[in-house]
Amino acid sequence: MQRRLDVVRVEHRDLDAAINALGAMAVPDQMAVARLKKRKLRLRDEMAWLEDRLVPDIIA
Repeated sequence: MQRRLDVVRVEHRDLDAAINALGAMAVPDQMAVARLKKRKLRLRDEMAWLEDRLVPDIIA
């Protein structure tokens, strides 16, 4: 699970760079930016799920 979390974090970071690069174009492709942002949100959700599974619950 930790390995998958690391892979997802790298992909999330790469998508951020790709979104910034597309946004910096003279005429950005809004559909491509929207698709990348949607993928980035899915990765963020997966990261949260994986982190939740890796960190044990502490009952106070």
